[in-house]
Amino acid sequence: MNYYLLVYAIYLLVSVLLTVWVARTLFTNGRTFLVDIFHGNEPLADSVNKLLLTGFYLVNIGYATLSLRTTDEIHSYQQAMETLSIKLGTIILTLGAMHFFNLYVFYKLRTRAKAEARTLDFVLDK
Repeated sequence: MNYYLLVYAIYLLVSVLLTVWVARTLFTNGRTFLVDIFHGNEPLADSVNKLLLTGFYLVNIGYATLSLRTTDEIHSYQQAMETLSIKLGTIILTLGAMHFFNLYVFYKLRTRAKAEARTLDFVLDK
């Protein structure tokens, strides 16, 4: 049996499914932050959210594809599982890092939008 093909098939399937799951979660829950950041401008928030989703897919699926190749010797199911766990662990950590990066960007954008709103309120009150 060709263990390499087994590892590649499982790796690609799980990587793409995980990427889609994380991306959909960010897309659904990130909309609220974007609407707030853009002061209720829902069309703009939805547009930016779709662009972020597309970029997230491109970066993560591209990285998963680039890291598909392995030089490890795979001659048994045990070696296949060990190689697969390293590859999937790397993808999961990458997705986690991208998730926290997106949250950080949302936080910074929201903080800046709130500060701008406070400044505008202050100027209008005078």
